[in-house]
Amino acid sequence: MNIKNFVAIGHRKKIAFIIVAGLVIGGVRHFYPSLLESYVGVVNAPLTYENSEPLSQRAFENLADSLTHEYRFNSAMEKTKDEDVPFARRLKVDMFMKTRSFDKQSPFPHIDYFRKAGINQYKGPETCLTCHDVIKIADKHGKPKEVNTLDDVVNSVHFKFQSNEGGFSTFGFDGREVNGDGTRPIPVGKINRACGVPGSFTWTGWADLVKAKPEHAHGEVELRSEGCGQCHIGGGYHPSTEQMLPAHDAPTTAKDGIDCLICHSPTYDMNQRYVIEDDNGKRWNQDRSMKAALTVGQPTMETCLFCHQHNMGGDMEKDLAKGAAPDNLGYKNKRLLHPGSKRGNSIQPAHDVHAAAGMACTDCHQPEGHKIPRGTKGVDLVANDLPGKVVECETCHTAAPHVKDDEDRALLNGHVDRVSCEACHIKKLRDDSVVLRDWIHPIWNEEEGVFVFKDIYQSGEAGKGFKFLWFNGNGSFLANALGDNPVGDGSYNPLMNQLAKIDDPQVIAKVREAAIELKKSYPEIDVEQYVKEATDPLSVLSPEMLEKRKKMIEENIRPIMEKGKSKIYPFKIFNAIMYEDMNNQGPFGAMILPFDYPSYYENGDSKASVKKAIEHPIIKRMYQAPFKAYMMDEFMNYFGVDGWKAEYPIGKDGKLKNVEAHWMRQMGSLMVNHGIQKEGRSCKECHKQDGIIDFKALGYPQERAAELINLPELE
Repeated sequence: MNIKNFVAIGHRKKIAFIIVAGLVIGGVRHFYPSLLESYVGVVNAPLTYENSEPLSQRAFENLADSLTHEYRFNSAMEKTKDEDVPFARRLKVDMFMKTRSFDKQSPFPHIDYFRKAGINQYKGPETCLTCHDVIKIADKHGKPKEVNTLDDVVNSVHFKFQSNEGGFSTFGFDGREVNGDGTRPIPVGKINRACGVPGSFTWTGWADLVKAKPEHAHGEVELRSEGCGQCHIGGGYHPSTEQMLPAHDAPTTAKDGIDCLICHSPTYDMNQRYVIEDDNGKRWNQDRSMKAALTVGQPTMETCLFCHQHNMGGDMEKDLAKGAAPDNLGYKNKRLLHPGSKRGNSIQPAHDVHAAAGMACTDCHQPEGHKIPRGTKGVDLVANDLPGKVVECETCHTAAPHVKDDEDRALLNGHVDRVSCEACHIKKLRDDSVVLRDWIHPIWNEEEGVFVFKDIYQSGEAGKGFKFLWFNGNGSFLANALGDNPVGDGSYNPLMNQLAKIDDPQVIAKVREAAIELKKSYPEIDVEQYVKEATDPLSVLSPEMLEKRKKMIEENIRPIMEKGKSKIYPFKIFNAIMYEDMNNQGPFGAMILPFDYPSYYENGDSKASVKKAIEHPIIKRMYQAPFKAYMMDEFMNYFGVDGWKAEYPIGKDGKLKNVEAHWMRQMGSLMVNHGIQKEGRSCKECHKQDGIIDFKALGYPQERAAELINLPELE
């Protein structure tokens, strides 16, 4: 064979290889999404919205005039708010409205943009991308760069709810930083993190319709919307499950469902947020009206609170802004309200100095494109788009924030080295801030017409609803603040003390009262045992498991507690009783199982509800080999359990197997950074015999603790 023939054969083989490889890759790309959808039991289909309607030119102009007139009128009302005489105020408003410069105000530039582009219908991201296919952002070094807008949104935490990259300030009970150097990254975040309402997992509780029987309906059924999707920007039939699985992107239909306007439109109508059901399943409706589209701009505090109100002051908070989500529950299939405030730190103007000053959330949480930082400190598993970006008081107020009080400012600024700003300037949480919640024994809510969880204890008071803990910016896998007293005696151990037991007699008495009340509906409750487990959840651990816990804390967690610099911070405390897979348990608890929304709310049968939820295809997959290898072994190692025991918790007889109800073995400690008051605490609130801070519990040596509650300067 001559060299030319040899080269020709080699060239043909190379071409054949490229063709085969191309066919394989093309086949994978074509079939993989369908196979994946089938595997995890989800559906993707084209999305339509009834309120996305084309406008005639006349209707467009009428809407434009109405919006600008309303804006100018509201501006005039704001300018005349100090006028006490109604008639005089009306005259002044009328004069403003007739003033030429005032009349020329054009607050909504997109009206003209849409007019010139001939856009008369808002179709979701497709419309936005007509002009905004790329955006310019400043990176972490302040340098400008151009990014693809859709990719930027799709890869943000607000869309995918998780990250398999590093940047978590969270450590597993095995001592490893979650997705840190030397680990095998797994998807972690809101997508697979237990939440504070029934449904627990975003996977299983995305969108549902609940048959409620509210008192006012006199026995008639009213459908209620419920699910995690009500607050998230994805609009499909399920959360963005694909992005947490290997080698896959969100499908085009899911991207078409992104709700741009819920963040960017101040006139977004939350009454359009309700569950709709069609042949493909259930999903959340959106406001895709031209009214919302024409008023777009940068996110405001009000648009952020469309979703974050639930996380902040709670669904039942009063005096909310006119368009707030809890006051606009839907034109049909109204959304359910959730009693009990999750964090209880209101950011309404009456309770927060920054809100009162008219600041926007993004003034502190400064975004890069559609990626928004949570800050470098955190105790939970919520993913962070910009983990290296600082969000803290000192950014604006410096490390010496006290400047006005000439006599005491040096002393107060000295406190900043050991005491966080929040410790002094967050004085109280909402009264309905939940501390202990029972999901196992639901109670009937007449107003909503459904069974709801029972809040055993609520408080916004220091020492009861929130505690003071040392914090170095890191947290455990179960949302426990980590830190240590820099001059302590080594006794500070919140995972065995402050976060593992309640010893306040008043709180214990309230828990007992709640248990006695529950016993009327659930006669099987042993009141004293209930109180013991609620206030001392470690009491359920065997001696061997308790010793293992102590050993893991000292060997794995103590070194993390001693990292860096710790300060005293306030933390909202929370614990709950729920069902757990006891086949996957360790010294810090067992695998929490989700509830099915309709059966929980409608029937109040928590055990039947958890059984229904774990029959969901995605939960079944969790108990199979691919999921075990891909993420569950690693997840459980962080949890302090040696690998995932893939034994499905429903037996062949159809009954739950190895499933028990327990309180988490320690309280979660949630960061509270809002609800800031201008005036801080007085010295004597902390430095007295029965002050709000227990210095001995914070690890101060006995002599120093005694000094701190008897300061001669305060006499």
